[in-house]
Amino acid sequence: MTGDEAAVRALFDRWAQAVRDENLEGIRADHDPDMVMFDVPLPFVSRGIEAYMATWQTFFQWQAKPVMFEFRDVTITAGSDVAFATAIGRCGDTSSGQRVELDFRLTVGFRKQDGKWFIVHEHHSIPATDANVST
Repeated sequence: MTGDEAAVRALFDRWAQAVRDENLEGIRADHDPDMVMFDVPLPFVSRGIEAYMATWQTFFQWQAKPVMFEFRDVTITAGSDVAFATAIGRCGDTSSGQRVELDFRLTVGFRKQDGKWFIVHEHHSIPATDANVST
């Protein structure tokens, strides 16, 4: 693993831990102010850090406690100033009144600015034919 891949992986892990801890400042910390997210629930597109952060209120409302936000098959690819990560994630939905574990796909785009990596894009998705697919 290169130094940039390790730095991106560390950022990814900090972000995921911040979500599990419901730490909004930690979630925000390494995101570019002009970031874009494509998400599963509405709104499907969030542009800018404030719109992105607003989506976490909804997420935490329907999340089972403690918050499940786990990843497997994480792959990091890093160039000198751009990188991306792909992973399969799992979270726990309680909006139906019962805990339902939901598998989702995640792609995260990163850009290095002044020697520091930032998240500039997140894309969360679930298969169109099945809301909970095990691989």
